[in-house]
Amino acid sequence: MEHIKGRMPYRVETSRLVLRCWEPRDAALLKEAIDANLEHLRPWMPWAMEEPQPLEAKAERLRTFRGEFDLDKNYVFGILSRDERLVLGSSGLHPRGGEGSLEIGYWVRSSHARQGLGAEAAAALAKVAFKLANVDRVEIHCHPANAASAAIPRKLGFTHEATRRQVSRDSAGVPCDSMIWTLLASEYAKSPAAGIRVDAYDAVGSRLL
Repeated sequence: MEHIKGRMPYRVETSRLVLRCWEPRDAALLKEAIDANLEHLRPWMPWAMEEPQPLEAKAERLRTFRGEFDLDKNYVFGILSRDERLVLGSSGLHPRGGEGSLEIGYWVRSSHARQGLGAEAAAALAKVAFKLANVDRVEIHCHPANAASAAIPRKLGFTHEATRRQVSRDSAGVPCDSMIWTLLASEYAKSPAAGIRVDAYDAVGSRLL
């Protein structure tokens, strides 16, 4: 667990959202959300080009997410409504940047876009990263043309550190640029991201925040 120095919650609650570790039992809810949003997802999410997938494949994918979470390899969270009846998207804290760093990824279903939910989820996970995982740096990467995605780190006080050229591939497999947004632990307390109130719990329901 070299990438973090602290603990990772399995459940995070905000005023409008529940972010929690995916479970195989969520397969039908996730499949509905993805299948209903393929046109919205495909321009930006290469994995969406392989959708729709059978329910069994979705359940197996969620088993992988849960296993990686338990082993502290990768942390993928479902974004759900407060009653947990509707998947609003997915997010995660990914150890792609090396020790002391986590990257936030996210998508929000189109029917709930432009309501600030992506920023709310990202702010919640930034708080988790800095206050519980004790990382030094949080990053958000996005395609330069994805204005909605880029608006989130800008709103939360991240710095546009660089646009790296042709380090990723778009949904058609064509090399593309990637914007790198960063927030440092030393900057977090004064950033807009720090203003969110969250409740966070471990795997057995004990409160962490």
